[in-house]
Amino acid sequence: MIWWKGFINRLLIRIFDLLFSLTGLILLFPFFLIIGLLIYIDSPGNVLYTQIRVGKNNSDFRLYKFRTMYINSDRHGLITVGLKDLRVTRVGVLIRKYKIDELPQLFNVLKGQMSLVGPRPEVRQYTELYTLAQQMIVLSVKPGITDPASIEYSKENELLSQETDPEKFYVNFVVPAKIQLNLIFIENPTISNYLRIIIRTIGKLFTH
Repeated sequence: MIWWKGFINRLLIRIFDLLFSLTGLILLFPFFLIIGLLIYIDSPGNVLYTQIRVGKNNSDFRLYKFRTMYINSDRHGLITVGLKDLRVTRVGVLIRKYKIDELPQLFNVLKGQMSLVGPRPEVRQYTELYTLAQQMIVLSVKPGITDPASIEYSKENELLSQETDPEKFYVNFVVPAKIQLNLIFIENPTISNYLRIIIRTIGKLFTH
């Protein structure tokens, strides 16, 4: 790709990131309040859950999500296995099903730590296992709220729940497969592909 085309695409994507994230946060603010209240009533504690993830250039940042699990549940493992995981709250089951828990990441997009489209950011525990060049490519771009892998693995938790060793399956099979899918956008990060992935994601949510 000619360098200036790449620059224009990056500029357009950042403009759309700012436009969509700011508009979304304003329009969804009343909805956020309702979700926050439901989370607190169901399981007292912080409404938001924050976790250190690995972003562009292998740098750490704090990712925001609506809390869907009981307080301190992550001490018992980072992987959730289906919507019937006993650590997930009653309200958490619902908001996980429709990916509502991911919406606070619009703040991360607004801050420039993430894009709407990009590889989902992992915790360092898993990125430390990256050894191949194509795996490291994932850490050279901004992570995103959605990506081709998120669409393909929209029922990842249910898939993991069927395994006797979910974490081993995740590391050895799911992560490599997701990286291959994400390279599709990373290698051709055009504004048209960006918009196409967003549209596919919205469509997936309504047919989930």
